[in-house]
Amino acid sequence: MKKLSVIVPVYNMAADGKLNFCMDSLLNQTIEDYEILAVDDASTDGSPEILRDYGARYPDRVRVICCEENRRQGGAKNVGLRAAQGEWIGFVDSDDWVAPDCYEKLLARAGETGADLVGCDYSLVEEHTFQVGKVVRNNSADQTGVLDKERHKKLLMRPGSMVVKIYRHDVIRENRLSFPEGIFYEDNCAGPVWSLYFTHFERVEEPLYYYYQHAVSTVHHITEETCRDRMRAGALLYEECRTRGFLPEYEREIEYRFTELFYVITLFSYLSGVKRPRLSFVRELRRGVLERFPDFADNPYYRELTGAEEQEMIALQGRSDLLFWLVYHGRWALRRFMARASGKGGIR
Repeated sequence: MKKLSVIVPVYNMAADGKLNFCMDSLLNQTIEDYEILAVDDASTDGSPEILRDYGARYPDRVRVICCEENRRQGGAKNVGLRAAQGEWIGFVDSDDWVAPDCYEKLLARAGETGADLVGCDYSLVEEHTFQVGKVVRNNSADQTGVLDKERHKKLLMRPGSMVVKIYRHDVIRENRLSFPEGIFYEDNCAGPVWSLYFTHFERVEEPLYYYYQHAVSTVHHITEETCRDRMRAGALLYEECRTRGFLPEYEREIEYRFTELFYVITLFSYLSGVKRPRLSFVRELRRGVLERFPDFADNPYYRELTGAEEQEMIALQGRSDLLFWLVYHGRWALRRFMARASGKGGIR
């Protein structure tokens, strides 16, 4: 058994040296007893050839698995999980990279504290560099330590990114944890569910993971399909929590997370990001949240965490879909006009 398995789902990352930079960062870790599981998700570019070259040059360190059909990141991660031999599991997106001592520090923290879940912060970068850019704090001090019910609630609400963490493999196996397949935003479902099974969470207070900001990233490309995937992630989160028996104990938290993913975030990202939004889709979102949680607006997390303007607009939709539609687009047009008039060239 290895100390660590790092799973890298890969889809069409050959261009601009992205995949090479990711793989090189993993091969240059300051620990010895680990494996890299590179799972090609039926790429149509040169990614499989790049991975096979790494596998041939580093057969003791790199294992390459090629999927015959595209399963999206969640499916590729599941393939990697089934093959992993490590005591610990880590994940890296194939266009990102990690600091040379990333896994040494995460594993050391686990050894010092007895934690079964360890994370760090990440740095936003726009070029291939190990120079730290804008640091994004991932998780907070009140989520760390031995995980009692209150800390589990906090992690369920805001689990943070999965790629900046390492997970004890035996917890994953014993509880049959996995990722949704065939959708984007798979971590939106898996992250909260997984967090409820771990018993001790610790952090390394450093940005050891580099998150590459580029135009082709999923988060920068909003379509109705990606919005529907976020809806599915919210619905799957609810179903996983229900079938695993978490609903009675964490009902308010699960209600809010579903409302946030399925409805609130999807609604406003759809309207601001899709070129030709449809009123029928907006109506569908509203119906979907009301089917499960007709009183979602009374949830204390919703009142506290959802922005005042968003709550105002959502309440307006509760009175009339058409009025909501007209007011939203009227405000958007006004802001665009004001931005152009002030010489800023548009709104963001």
